[in-house]
Amino acid sequence: MTTEDIRGTAPGTSQAVREQAVVQVSGLRREYGDTAALAGVSLEIGAGEAVAVMGPSGCGKSTLLNMIAGLDRPTGGSVRVHGEDLGSINETGLALFRRRRIGMIFQFFNLIDDLPAIDNIALAAQLTGTPARQARRRALELLDELGIADRRNVYPAALSGGERQRVAVARALMNRPALLLADEPTGALDSHAGEQVMDLLIDLNQLGQTLMLVTHDERLATRCASRLVTMADGRITGERTLERSA
Repeated sequence: MTTEDIRGTAPGTSQAVREQAVVQVSGLRREYGDTAALAGVSLEIGAGEAVAVMGPSGCGKSTLLNMIAGLDRPTGGSVRVHGEDLGSINETGLALFRRRRIGMIFQFFNLIDDLPAIDNIALAAQLTGTPARQARRRALELLDELGIADRRNVYPAALSGGERQRVAVARALMNRPALLLADEPTGALDSHAGEQVMDLLIDLNQLGQTLMLVTHDERLATRCASRLVTMADGRITGERTLERSA
């Protein structure tokens, strides 16, 4: 897989470009009645970084991911992704922004059961206006790069867990997103398939893909991320640089 496949930019990206912030979260709050899911969170993720967010259930990490994805609106504070202030975009605009600039990988894949693998992937581009033939051609290229081109016409129910997650990764990469968000991407996989997905995420990041992981799995975080952010009670409680483990 090449840098062009992942980000649509040429290899040899400068250090200055890599250090630009893809995500800028400032004083982010999200309240549900009397409960504060996020209580003043600030975070930056630079271009080409891999950041893992960990914490106990209910700490706010999934809420933070949803805010960065534009799936939920904050009560206070701001979110900027790839230079865009998400708070200034209406719902229709947010949907289009997500399709074009954000790739998402979910724990339970979220594939469409009645579409074969290649069409699950191609649909992501067709929804942004890409012609079907062009979308299917890129989908096949991604399937080939991910080692499952021979499964292109297979429906999700007949794919293994690892294969379904690879299809989901290909779908997330379809529009060359500025940011790849992964919510417990190995949570529904056995250990072997989980290791394969970890290796894939590492490869993507090493090619320049900006990545944010939300996980309970410390091994996933330490293998795939270069920075670990910990959360509790809606706040960031710690942050440290990681040396990726083998």
